[in-house]
Amino acid sequence: MTQTIVRNGTVVSLDPDVGEFDEADVLIEDGEIIEVGTGLSASNAEEIDAAGKIVVPGFVDSHIHLAQTQVRGIAGDWSLMGEYFDDMLGNITGLYQPEDMYLGGLFGAFEKLHTGTTTALDWSYPNTLEHGERAVDALQDTGLRAVYTYGPPGDDAAKWWFESDVGLPEEEIRELREEKIRDDDRLSLALGLRGPDFCTDETARGDLELARDLGVLSTIHMGAALWPSSEYGDDYQGFGCIEDMLGPDVNVAHGNHFSQEDIDHAVEQGVSFSSTPEVEMQMGHGIPVTGKVLEAGGRPAWGVDVCSNVSGDMGSQMRIGMQLQRMFDNQKILEGDEEVTEVSISARDTLEMATVEGAKALGLDDEIGTITPGKRADLVLFDADDFMTAPSHNPVQTVVFQADPSHIDTVLVDGEVVKRDGELTNPKVDEEFDRFVASGERLLDEAGIDL
Repeated sequence: MTQTIVRNGTVVSLDPDVGEFDEADVLIEDGEIIEVGTGLSASNAEEIDAAGKIVVPGFVDSHIHLAQTQVRGIAGDWSLMGEYFDDMLGNITGLYQPEDMYLGGLFGAFEKLHTGTTTALDWSYPNTLEHGERAVDALQDTGLRAVYTYGPPGDDAAKWWFESDVGLPEEEIRELREEKIRDDDRLSLALGLRGPDFCTDETARGDLELARDLGVLSTIHMGAALWPSSEYGDDYQGFGCIEDMLGPDVNVAHGNHFSQEDIDHAVEQGVSFSSTPEVEMQMGHGIPVTGKVLEAGGRPAWGVDVCSNVSGDMGSQMRIGMQLQRMFDNQKILEGDEEVTEVSISARDTLEMATVEGAKALGLDDEIGTITPGKRADLVLFDADDFMTAPSHNPVQTVVFQADPSHIDTVLVDGEVVKRDGELTNPKVDEEFDRFVASGERLLDEAGIDL
């Protein structure tokens, strides 16, 4: 039995039954939160001094492609239906070797941990079973809690995208789960579906049925582009052939072009939505789905998406996504010749979308997302005494508006310290760095990408 006490921190639990504390302790035993309160004690417990720190649940990134990390900085001026499909899905992903998957995932996961994300859904394009195995190895070697998402291979865009009639490789998926994921408490499996936007109706239903047979989450790229159904315009009805198969085990990434009616139906069926606002704003996906999900009585989860063009920092996404929705809501009021007298989405709302809602979207809300006794100890400690964050009159607003990754002092995943005193503890950060950089250089050279 190992015990840890996070001592004397400002605790923002995001659990209404636990509440918030100006100064409190969090007792952890074998990775589980045992108690939150003042003056806690345990013999032989490791103590983490959280005085002057804000303690929050770890962020949950509900949608990211970690293997793109070593090709950072190439897609910042790309659009989705222009260069991204042609140069990334139609070129670079086909050049990935298993070690490229490992190195991209490794440093993508390190960035997640360094910036306060303790759980991520890694939407992967494994060209072979070995590619998938090495991607999972990367997640395990970092200590990140993750949902490894086996999507269509990246070696042949014509085969796997657009009007594809080829289903996901069931044999490889089953073997990967059995050999690499089943016995790892920090890992779970999901299937990355193309949905009816990018494959035939029969294939879309078959992939979803496979996920149900496996008992895993289905996460689907949908409604991010008008192609191939541009005639729908603003009335895009993206669910199509799978409309009768919706449920809490379905997650939609993006969903920008869904009608309000479709969103209402999906939320009623328990479907979760992952909004990746910064990438969507850039690449031409359309207006983020945030407002429609809120109108339907739900709340979206935030995600980063394409880390070849934006930072993996979830703090940026929850701030951008919130302020963008505020802008849209404010504009409606102004166009009605009225003054804006209150904001429509709060700092607490967006923080919960980065934690509570992310956990729900991944089916992990019984384990993570809040600082609650009985849940796993995934915690982030922000420095509130820095000249950029002090004085912290409202800890939620400090985390959302003032803090950035430089203020993250300590990160715990499953009770294990993975970042201490502002530095990651894993030696592979230094050991694998040169191979990581070389991998990115080789991929771009072989792809003939001219920057």
